[in-house]
Amino acid sequence: MFKRILVKMPSDLKHCILYGEIVERQWDEKWSEWKYVIEGDAVDGDSIEVVAKLGPDDTVVITVYRVL
Repeated sequence: MFKRILVKMPSDLKHCILYGEIVERQWDEKWSEWKYVIEGDAVDGDSIEVVAKLGPDDTVVITVYRVL
């Protein structure tokens, strides 16, 4: 099961970031930059949220979790 989740994650992350909605913006005191909570669907239709820092050149994913 764990292996299946790892194989599945990259496309789920991409789908959520590209087609989801930013539902919260949080200021990161330590790094002095914004991080975003993005709510969307995984490829299989499960609801997930991604916490990420979005930049012009790169995206840093902090965490991903399924919304029950």
